[in-house]
Amino acid sequence: MKKALNLLIILAVLFVTLGSAYAETVNLWFPPGWKAKGAKARVISKALAEQSGINIKPRIAKSYPEILKAFDSGQPSLVYVGSFVQAIIKARGLGTPLVQSINGKELYSGIMVYPKGEDPEAILKNTPEQIAFTIGASSGESSAKAATSGKASIGVANHGAASGAVKAGKAKAAVVKNWWWEANKAKFPTLATYKVPGVSIEKNPDNVLTASKSLGTDTVSKVKSAALQLKDAFGATGVEEFDASKIDFSIELMKKGNIDPLTYSW
Repeated sequence: MKKALNLLIILAVLFVTLGSAYAETVNLWFPPGWKAKGAKARVISKALAEQSGINIKPRIAKSYPEILKAFDSGQPSLVYVGSFVQAIIKARGLGTPLVQSINGKELYSGIMVYPKGEDPEAILKNTPEQIAFTIGASSGESSAKAATSGKASIGVANHGAASGAVKAGKAKAAVVKNWWWEANKAKFPTLATYKVPGVSIEKNPDNVLTASKSLGTDTVSKVKSAALQLKDAFGATGVEEFDASKIDFSIELMKKGNIDPLTYSW
């Protein structure tokens, strides 16, 4: 009896050990812009892994399509990203948002910047195609195209390049993220701001953790529970459950701007 009991204990230990060795690895994706924030990505991933007991590895995407491909391919994946990608994920039914980190800037808008002394409404009416914007951003492409019925056409890499195009006279105006502008407006003293009616509303959610459909309910539950306890790892004042309906405004901007989230490609 004692030998049989010892054998059962040994088998149980082997089962647990092997199960752990071959545990499913979940990739936690971060957007390309996080290339300079690799240390923070590792902190978040490590904390989630330790708190949830799940093997979670950080992955900084080379491009946004890489994230969408992972979600669409059935790879066990998480992503920590803002509203443009979240809107596409929701529209395509690729994942479920879990939580959002709170820092006072978790909701943002796209505002128009233009040369001081000019008429922003006239720019929108007469030269809508000459408006610059960040490609693949709710506060850039979606807002600019929503403000111009899809006519804005000067797509650039980031908000700095968009504002720079206006400063250099290569664009009549630009649409940029409101929080980015607050931090960088001193660099562009010749530009003024304009809130586009129906567009420049702080309703685009940022810093949302979303799970791919390929993750099981138990895994999703563990990740969500862990994330809610990790405000320090996220560098936030809090972490809250996320209501997926908050993404709807970002999807509406896309529709106003003739952007189809089902077929959009960078």
